[in-house]
Amino acid sequence: MVERYHTELASLKSDVLEMGHLAQGMLHGSMAALKTRDVTFVGSIDRDKTELADYEHAIEQKCLRLIALHQPMAKDLRTIAASLKTITYLYRIGRYGKDIAAVVPEFAEAPHAGGLIGIPRMADIVEGMIADALVAFEREDLTAIRDIEEREEVVDALRYSILRECLACMTENPETIARCTNYIMIARYLERCGDHACKIAEKAHYMVTGERIEIR
Repeated sequence: MVERYHTELASLKSDVLEMGHLAQGMLHGSMAALKTRDVTFVGSIDRDKTELADYEHAIEQKCLRLIALHQPMAKDLRTIAASLKTITYLYRIGRYGKDIAAVVPEFAEAPHAGGLIGIPRMADIVEGMIADALVAFEREDLTAIRDIEEREEVVDALRYSILRECLACMTENPETIARCTNYIMIARYLERCGDHACKIAEKAHYMVTGERIEIR
């Protein structure tokens, strides 16, 4: 019975990581589509969203079942609690990927303004934050997230830099207003993905140490 319980707990973490890789893929794919203005990605991301939701529901049920049948304590209970919160953050990251992909067709007929401003750099940092937060969750190695707060500050600064550049671009050339408005929105989505990466990191830290931290 005990061996089966630990197998199910390991399976739970594996499921969370699979969901994380799917959410990462949705965000990464949407950014690749944005850079190349490739509208073919938009159709597949709807299927990914359905799969993402299925993961969330299945993992939630697995967590509740483990609690009901085994009454876990200490670190095992923290692992289940961290998993329940992490899947919520992962679902939102995936949804932001879908939202970014949804605006790609609006760029299909014209080149990007200002080389996409600073959005590609912002996306690279955010994707790295998500990846490292998942590493901390998987391996229980908190060194992967030791500088995540500093990276979050860079992401916040980039968002405001992109906003200023877009406003300047729209003022100089009104024809860029629609595109730059989308850039501002995408930068906001990426900032929120960075926030969710920080929340995953907080839960990983709690899971490993039992101590709660707040990454601002």
